[in-house]
Amino acid sequence: MDAALLAWFREHGRDLPWRRTRDPYAILVSEVMLQQTQVERVVPSWVRWLERWPTAEALAAAPLAAVIRDWQGLGYNRRAVSLHRAARRIAADGWPDDLTELPGVGRYTADAVRAFALGQAVLPVDTNVRRVQERTGHRFRHECAQALMDLGATVCLARVPRCGACPLSDACPSRGRRYEPLRRQSRFEGSFRQRRARVLSAVASRPRRRDELDADAVAALARDGLVAVEDGAVRLPD
Repeated sequence: MDAALLAWFREHGRDLPWRRTRDPYAILVSEVMLQQTQVERVVPSWVRWLERWPTAEALAAAPLAAVIRDWQGLGYNRRAVSLHRAARRIAADGWPDDLTELPGVGRYTADAVRAFALGQAVLPVDTNVRRVQERTGHRFRHECAQALMDLGATVCLARVPRCGACPLSDACPSRGRRYEPLRRQSRFEGSFRQRRARVLSAVASRPRRRDELDADAVAALARDGLVAVEDGAVRLPD
């Protein structure tokens, strides 16, 4: 299966900008941005981010407020705070041997940096990789990581896989199956996430009086380090 998958990838693999670098910082930024955000939205943000803050040291020296503003549009803004904290840790102490010691870095993200930047023989297992593995019942080599990600993202889809276009279909025991969604994402419209986003967007443009804003959303944003509250005013943190 590995050979068939890699042959398919050579012809159909996605041309993503972070696949053209081995810089661990650039790859860390891409992986954090890609958490729960579509690739199409990440590409221009990643390019702009690396132009503005090309190194961990540059990001570490940036005000957190600027980082949060630049993150707008990617969602789940706590990731921006974690990435900024990780950059400060790297700038101060270097890259740790165990990358999960960095703020906001879990097992998958650590393995992705190890594989794609450091060239280590590890297979990062994200949702797409896990799906292909489970459906095929095959244990793929680490060289197949990006091919597995692309196959899961474009062919071996969550609900209705495109088995007719899959290079592994002849040997796949799950060929032709259809799947129910594992879970439904809650609606954004009218949700607390939307309330938080509105408050953060307002504060990102300029400081606001606390009594003008959604109190519960302000409290939640403050707990996450996304806003600072002082003397009745709400602003982005320094």
